[in-house]
Amino acid sequence: QEHLVESGGGSVQPGGSLRLSCAASGYDIEHILKAWFRQAPGKEREGVAAMYGVGSPYYVDSVKGRFTISQDAAKNTMYLQMNGLKPEDTAVYYCATGSGASWQNADMYNNWGQGTQVTVSA
Repeated sequence: QEHLVESGGGSVQPGGSLRLSCAASGYDIEHILKAWFRQAPGKEREGVAAMYGVGSPYYVDSVKGRFTISQDAAKNTMYLQMNGLKPEDTAVYYCATGSGASWQNADMYNNWGQGTQVTVSA
């Protein structure tokens, strides 16, 4: 069936970098809405970055200039490159695919990865 598997999370010091990967199986994600969400303790799930198919990416203001969403169609995999990490980026990160006009609305997504922990601390 349709499945997303995440990898690449971990612990890093402020200013460090991580790259998250999300490999899709059972369906082609190249031309559909895909996104990264995160959820920190005590906070609501937040849309971080998204792409409509192969279109230009969208980002929440807090990560603009630091995070980059991308995909490799041949590998059927999406990525989130995170640079200049801050403690406020600490969260469980989820990849997701779906459809809809409001990319930051989690209800637009019907397939989710299992989540991977990103911890930024000194």
